[in-house]
Formats: sequence, C-alpha cells, structure tokens
Amino acid sequence: MSASVPGDRLVLVTGADGRLGYSTALRFAAEGASLILHTHDRHNAERTLDRLVADGIDPRSIRMVTADFRRLGEVDELATRLCAELPALDVLVNAASVPGAPGRTHTEDGFELTLQVNYLAPQRLTMALVDALAAARGRVVSVTSRMHVGGNIDYSDLDRKRGIYAPTAVYAQSKLALTMFTRSLAETGPGGLTAVSVHPAEFEIDMPYLRSHVDAPLEEAAEVIAALADPAFPVLDGGYYVGTESAIPAGLVRNSRARTRLAAWSNGLLVTA
Repeated sequence: MSASVPGDRLVLVTGADGRLGYSTALRFAAEGASLILHTHDRHNAERTLDRLVADGIDPRSIRMVTADFRRLGEVDELATRLCAELPALDVLVNAASVPGAPGRTHTEDGFELTLQVNYLAPQRLTMALVDALAAARGRVVSVTSRMHVGGNIDYSDLDRKRGIYAPTAVYAQSKLALTMFTRSLAETGPGGLTAVSVHPAEFEIDMPYLRSHVDAPLEEAAEVIAALADPAFPVLDGGYYVGTESAIPAGLVRNSRARTRLAAWSNGLLVTA
C-alpha cells in the first residue's frame, strides 16, 4: 500500500469480499481514504481488488489482507501482523458476517460457526487493534442487526450442540454478542477510542430473503457506515444505531453485569488461545 497523504484516514474493513463490505470499501475509497481490506482468502482478495480497480479505485491506496474467520488461528495471525505494522488506525469496520447456518455447524475451533464468524473473530481482531485505534482517536463501527433484540446468550449451550437449532436464533445470538461487546469496548476500552453498533439498512444484510430484498442495493447502507465512522459526525459512544438514528438496543446490551460476563468468557478464550 502506498504511503498515506497527510490528512488521509486509514480504514480497515473486514469482509470486503461480501456485498456490504465491498460497498463500504467503495464509499471510503471515494472519500480518499487509504484502505486495508480483509477477505476470506487469497482468491477472494484478488477478485475483490480486480473489482475495485475496474470501478476506478487506485490500487495504490489499497492493501489486501486475508484471514478465514472460521479459523481463529488465522485471525490471530492477522491481528499480530497488523499490530506490528500499524501505529495508528482511524477506522475499523466490522462488516464480515454470515447468516445462520442451515443446520448445526461447528468450526475446527469447536464453536458454533455463526457465533465464531460474527462475534468471536471480530472481537479478537478488534481487541488486538485497540491501541492503534486509540492512538488515532479512531472509531469502531460494528455491523449488527435489529434481530439482536430477539437474541439470547445461553452460556449452557452457546454452541447449540443440544436442544432445538434454528438459523435465526444463532444469528440473533451472534449479533447480540457483537453489540454487547461494542458497548463494553466503548466503556472499558482505552481513552480516545469511540465504538458504535449499527443496523445500516432497512433489511437484513445477511438474510435479505426474509424481507424479499435479495437484490437490494447497499450504497445507502455503506453511506450510513461511513457517516458513523466520520469523526465530525456526533455519535453516542457505545450507542446502537438504526441507520444514522440512535436506537434502544436489547436489554442485555444495557446490562453491565451481562456484558461483564460475556467479556470474561470471551477474554478467557483469548488468554487460553
């Protein structure tokens, strides 16, 4: 990646090979930001870069990085590499996400797939980058879903190995956990860092078929994310947004004891990894 022009922002977008991540990358590129774009693997990285160049983006402003969020070891390797190379990071957009798997699916790490990709992986990556974000007085924008309000954190069966399995339930749980984490990050993270969660569209990004918007454009959603990431745009630190409007999150997001319990469980995994 080329050296940043003074005043340029450095933005990391995860899931740039997905529909929302790609649209978000385009939006930031249009603002003149220097981009670090995460994709699932090298093939997707090459394809994503080719698409961006075809859309008129200068490849010298882009650096592609890869990590399979289904493998926490790859997430940790990426985090270690970025920490060593980035003294400051202006924006982190946690956009990588998957819908609830059709049936019970577990990763090599032993976790329910949706929980790992949508929560555990971004939580690990974000925690590794908090110092770089704080150094830039940066912002974390985590893409959540309104479905988080109906989610539940069942510590007796977080990985849904027992009982009834439903794709929407595991998806809601994963987005609830991400929203809780983002609120806690705002409250307990280093000074200077700002963190918000957002449901950026009028439909479910990962499951558009729920509202018959399979081919819905994502430009407006990308604009929402870019606005919330702008240091000139006033936000409630730790807030939950639907579009650019502040909204009331799930009760567990507002419950500090519940968030402390989730943080203890998650950070325990970091320690033992």
